[in-house]
Amino acid sequence: MHVLVTGATGFVGGHLVPALLAAGHSVRVLVRNPGEYDGPDGVDVATGDLLEAGSFDAALDGVDAAYYLVHSMHAGSDYAERDRRAARNFRRATDEAGVDRVVYLGGLGEDDETLSEHLRSRREVEYLLKEGAYDLTTFRAAVIIGAESASFRMIRELATRLPVMVTPRWVRTDCHPIAIDDVVAYLVGVLDSPETAGETYEIGGPEVLTYAEILRRTGRLMGAGEPRIVPVPVLTPKLSAYWVALMTDVPTSVARPLIHGLKTPVVADTAAAQAQFGVELTPFADAVRLALGDPGGQEATRAAAATGGAGR
Repeated sequence: MHVLVTGATGFVGGHLVPALLAAGHSVRVLVRNPGEYDGPDGVDVATGDLLEAGSFDAALDGVDAAYYLVHSMHAGSDYAERDRRAARNFRRATDEAGVDRVVYLGGLGEDDETLSEHLRSRREVEYLLKEGAYDLTTFRAAVIIGAESASFRMIRELATRLPVMVTPRWVRTDCHPIAIDDVVAYLVGVLDSPETAGETYEIGGPEVLTYAEILRRTGRLMGAGEPRIVPVPVLTPKLSAYWVALMTDVPTSVARPLIHGLKTPVVADTAAAQAQFGVELTPFADAVRLALGDPGGQEATRAAAATGGAGR
């Protein structure tokens, strides 16, 4: 199948492209600066910008399916408007090109007033893409565990740099983390499953954890020890974002929408995705070890489980 990947220079796109090639698909990527794209051999590189209508139409020629993995959170406070414009431009161009399928990765959370601005933006993009003439398959995920993930980077740096954390109440919020390899398995799997066209799937790993548990487990797995977490009700999301930016290398422009989203429980109903795809989900400890560059993490966890040591 001839596939176009937008957002190929991002975290998820960077993992998806080689997986699509390995599955035997012909892959084209859309990038703004082709000279800065260092992708695998065999990738067709097209130049264009989703924010500039007409600049990327040629990239859709002959494409059977397109992945929409773009978001503008790094661009600053106007990211929602930029994402809105990019989605509309993409939908128009994809319809005109006659593309059959589009695959979108969005965010979890109930579709009500509890959604943060960031999560509302991800859901708005989903609805805008649904208006296209193509068949849209949507995946909704929470925190994706991987070395290049902004969310995991924030967790990793907090867990190792602060033995004692004064945190807002969001540390008690439930989250459904998932390993990047599992996300990619779902994204690739849709191309061999025409019955998934037009469907929406919630995806998550095998464990639901609070953010406090995620921080503690990550600190332990990194050898830094479990941080002591002290929730403080008066610590607002805005102050939390400044605090995270001060204590980590994550910019405030990225930390702020992420922190605001942490107040919303994001737990997937994974029954439909598991029934359709049967992905063997990666345990949280394995996902963290792999993100930290320990390819033997899965074997280590299985060995610990065999001796009764896993999960402690």
